[in-house]
Amino acid sequence: MASGGLVRLACVFAVKENLEVGPLLRKAGLTPQHVDNPTFPLNVKSQIMFLNLLAESAGDELLGFHLAQTFDLREIGMLYYVMASSDTLGDALQRATRYSRIVNEGMQLKYLENERLTIRFEYIDVARYQDRHQIEFFMVSLARLVRQLSGSNLLPERVNIAHHRDRFHSPFKKFFGCEVAFGSSMDEIAFPSTIQLMPLASADSFLHALLIAQCEQTHAHRLRPAALRVSVENEIVPLLPHGKAQAPEIARKLGMSQRTLARRLASEGLSFTAVLEGLRCDLAKHYLREADLPITTIAWLLGYQEVSAFTHAFKRWTGATPKQARSKEFSGF
Repeated sequence: MASGGLVRLACVFAVKENLEVGPLLRKAGLTPQHVDNPTFPLNVKSQIMFLNLLAESAGDELLGFHLAQTFDLREIGMLYYVMASSDTLGDALQRATRYSRIVNEGMQLKYLENERLTIRFEYIDVARYQDRHQIEFFMVSLARLVRQLSGSNLLPERVNIAHHRDRFHSPFKKFFGCEVAFGSSMDEIAFPSTIQLMPLASADSFLHALLIAQCEQTHAHRLRPAALRVSVENEIVPLLPHGKAQAPEIARKLGMSQRTLARRLASEGLSFTAVLEGLRCDLAKHYLREADLPITTIAWLLGYQEVSAFTHAFKRWTGATPKQARSKEFSGF
């Protein structure tokens, strides 16, 4: 579940653009009544689907990127205030990583400190490949938070985004102030390590202690184990183009033996082969909706060395060729 603030923000945008919101909400499994209630949590997968539908309806391929640049950061709620009341920027970012799931249970932030201070975005029980607008919203919002809390125009040294974009690199580079690497193995923003010691003018130790107590209580109720299938899928996707999406490698990345992986998948009524094939099919349909992705590139992204192998597999899955699906000749697509 998520707090739903992003869906509500998107609905305000839709109204301003004179777009019909109701049908899009229903298609995503949401209702206007749920959206109108600011205390009602919304399903993360439904949030992602709604943003995808709205972006298509509005003709805005950068919907999440645009929404993140104009909203009042205080709308984030308790997470914003616990960050703002921290002593230093490093403390604020550590609070963000610990309590991120209060805002969105499907997203876990990680704080990594080496030669750079890196904030990594990881998905919990949510398939990464389905998302584009939500993750771009989160990453832009984090960059804005760093700038607002520090009171300076801090720029990251590196931005990696897992999904592919053949266009629109320019607006991302202009906003972040550095190159943005799309099609990366993970989603992360890396800052100079020196920013962690920057003091915050909004620091308030008394307020911070009160908020931490509330956050800890909420945090304890939000933690739950993730389904293994989604974890496997999220590990498979970045390895597919390199031909390394094999059961032994996925098991290693998940910290278990291949036998344990097979046993745990079987307990969910699955096999590694079934997960891989189902994911490839879903990814193929997802990528074919991206008009700027050539079919040759899609075949590579799915781990096929030849387009003919991809075409054969896709026809076996759906009964149509990728070209027929893309041209909407295949009603089942």
